[in-house]
Amino acid sequence: MGASLLPAQAEEPHTVTLYAEGLGDTQAVSTSGEKQAPQLDRASYNVYVKPKPTPTPTPAPSRSKDAGSGSSSGNSGPVLYSGGGAPAEWMGAAGISEADMGYVDYIVSRESGWNPNATNRSSGACGLVQALPCSKVPGNGYDPVDNLRWGTGYATGRYGGWAGAYAFWTANHWW
Repeated sequence: MGASLLPAQAEEPHTVTLYAEGLGDTQAVSTSGEKQAPQLDRASYNVYVKPKPTPTPTPAPSRSKDAGSGSSSGNSGPVLYSGGGAPAEWMGAAGISEADMGYVDYIVSRESGWNPNATNRSSGACGLVQALPCSKVPGNGYDPVDNLRWGTGYATGRYGGWAGAYAFWTANHWW
């Protein structure tokens, strides 16, 4: 038996991208009787990335100097925020539209510096938007999402929305 071996030849890999594949599916557009192929480029696509949900805050452990003293006042203080997240995630989770995020960022940056645990020692205002009193915020006044939801209701009720709240803040340096 005789055998003949041919040298192995590797084929060049053929890479297909969605962009290249989509060019074949384009349709011709007729304007004023002339057929023109639409121009597709990568800059014409918008991508929206849905933010991850805000982590649920975990209450800080109670720090008692003498746990065995038997004294309990019933008031262990506010439950401060110890979760993670970023301002854009908090605003998204609170239902604030992208169009209003600039207004919210301006106000919150000046009210609390985006510190969810910010508290005004003289007035008792708390959280990102400095809700006064802190007890007005449903849930936890120090939770950034709860605080921003309350702030949205306040901005809408008092100023007609975040744009109105921004206009008032820039004129008066408070809201």
